[in-house]
Amino acid sequence: MPKFGGGASRIALRTRAGLDSPGVNKSVLLKKIIDHLTGELETYGRAARAAHAEATHEQSRAENKYDTRGLEASYLARGQSRQAAALEETLLQYQSLVPRKFGAGDPVDLGAVFVLEGPGGSSTYFLGPGAGGTEVMVGKEEVTVLTPQSPLGRQVLGRRAGETIRLDSGGAPRVFRILRVN
Repeated sequence: MPKFGGGASRIALRTRAGLDSPGVNKSVLLKKIIDHLTGELETYGRAARAAHAEATHEQSRAENKYDTRGLEASYLARGQSRQAAALEETLLQYQSLVPRKFGAGDPVDLGAVFVLEGPGGSSTYFLGPGAGGTEVMVGKEEVTVLTPQSPLGRQVLGRRAGETIRLDSGGAPRVFRILRVN
């Protein structure tokens, strides 16, 4: 009887990470990221307008030297406006990003979708220009956006399928293997 050495768990990992599929459709992925960012931008815009209205409302005028409601509201409005502007810039970057196909031996670069296998299983990532941490579903696959500036993004940039990376977090080093780049 042949020995499979944990083959059942390997099959489960491969299926969960979509390794039996040709990969994530990047046009669909980019559209979902853009839709997500557009929704966030609308939310930030509404919040910034509300904070601005609060900051300039006559009831926000200081009644004495210790009353800082108006000042606090103006700081909040400015912060939310800055967040909206940064998000708008990220949205423009995604709108101008052209999906690129990566070959079998190509290294991870901006626009790559890659699968990492680690101690807890495997996960699919997209290396994008911004919006790190954003998670979107493409078909049945969850894709997490990483940026080249993130610790994991710096580690995988320039690496190829089959290579391993080591990420030190919380004092416990973890080793990940790049299973696929496309």
